[in-house]
Amino acid sequence: MPVVLAAASRGLKAFRDAFSARAVLVGCLGSVLLVLGSLTPAYLPRVSPLTRAMASYGLAGVEWTWIGTVITMAGLALMLEFWLGVRPARRESRGQPQLRHWAMLAIVAAPMLVAPPIFSHDAYSYAAQGWLLNNNLNPYLVGPGILPGQFADQVAWVWRDTPAPYGPLALRMNHWLIVLVGFDPYWSTVIMRLPALIGVGMIGWCVPRIAGRFGINPAAASWFVLANPIVIIDFVGGAHNDALMMGLAMMGIWITTKWRTWWWGAVAVGMGAAIKQPAVFVAVALPFITHPWTSWRLRPLAAAAARALASLAISVAVFALLSVVTGLGFGWVNAVDVPGKVTSASPFNLLGEAVEYLLNQVGIDQGGKMAVTVMRSLGLLVCAIGIVWLALRHLGRRPLNFTGWGLLLSAFTLPALHSWYLLWGGVLFPMTRPNTRRLRIAIIISAVLLAYEAMVFAVRNGTWLVALLLIWAVWESVKAHELTQRWDAKAPQESLAAS
Repeated sequence: MPVVLAAASRGLKAFRDAFSARAVLVGCLGSVLLVLGSLTPAYLPRVSPLTRAMASYGLAGVEWTWIGTVITMAGLALMLEFWLGVRPARRESRGQPQLRHWAMLAIVAAPMLVAPPIFSHDAYSYAAQGWLLNNNLNPYLVGPGILPGQFADQVAWVWRDTPAPYGPLALRMNHWLIVLVGFDPYWSTVIMRLPALIGVGMIGWCVPRIAGRFGINPAAASWFVLANPIVIIDFVGGAHNDALMMGLAMMGIWITTKWRTWWWGAVAVGMGAAIKQPAVFVAVALPFITHPWTSWRLRPLAAAAARALASLAISVAVFALLSVVTGLGFGWVNAVDVPGKVTSASPFNLLGEAVEYLLNQVGIDQGGKMAVTVMRSLGLLVCAIGIVWLALRHLGRRPLNFTGWGLLLSAFTLPALHSWYLLWGGVLFPMTRPNTRRLRIAIIISAVLLAYEAMVFAVRNGTWLVALLLIWAVWESVKAHELTQRWDAKAPQESLAAS
């Protein structure tokens, strides 16, 4: 009992300290504004009960659309200001105590817990795919539109007739969750936030512990990841299953560092891949955490390759086992190109669109997508070459660098890019000990993606000019902060391999 009381006392103090920080309150206000702004036509389906409720209060007209967009832009700017404002180096320079990352996250994310999905329609698709399974239909073979009704009507039209690209465990969980809430379409969507919250909890548990074992400042690592607006907005607010995928992948890394047994870590990674497939990339690096590869001689090279392949095989076997146990098989193979069906911020996709536009202007490939297809293929080639280079440079001695940079490279070079894709490698970014220049670039990219999300939101609301105010506010916020951070821990606990 005394131990429990002491833990409760420390927890209350952590919350009091977080509440007393102006930057945390700024972030909480930003979260509230984002929730209010989400109640606009940009992301609230017409069939949602909230749409009817808003109309009954006279909040469904053009005026509310403009007001909702403005407060959303303000909310995004405040979230960025919160992130930069609680930076450990900034608080240290002002003589302020460091804040507990979980307390900050809980306070800022709390307003989003029962809100509709923020800045994304994906959770509506999750619920509709669970509804398909409940009606004995395979989401790998048919889209939500095959079953007309509110579940299908909530899904964005572009995804209504597409098969699911997600892992089999994610789809089966979607089914279990809609059963739990009695098949209510709205609450079936909201409860899709539960797996995301579990994933964020896993990430929050693992990041400081992994950082400490590699001599990284746990407070700095936790700040970059868990106070990151993209984590809060997309993982918590958007309820993306990428959160659980990366939570399980991080758990695999932590298991490997804690117990020095990479095979159990590979099992956790395989479970993450059964949520969403990119997690399997992590499996290759796990053995190098405990057994660094230091020589090009045949025997150590063969041993390193054998361990990497064995780890990958374990993860793939777990993924295959879950595919069979869930009864869904490997139908996701037919849907791997689904995310690329829409125009996104992917650099190679945008470059292809620009080239295609120029070709069309001179009468070449009218109405076609030749340039887009070529540039997307080039992106995949760059990804493959880049991963080989990262493996040669980092995998043997700095496996977390290989994993983090490899996942980030994949996010930027694949045909589709969304802000939450950057969190695949972003949760490992602090483990690479980024210098000031790289940290600034990472913060600017995060801010740019937030601004891009805001622009898409504003365009959907027909108020794109308002987004220009946000871009200006974001730029001023970034300029106002020094954007430096020391990553080395004062007293590193353990270093299993050089990183």
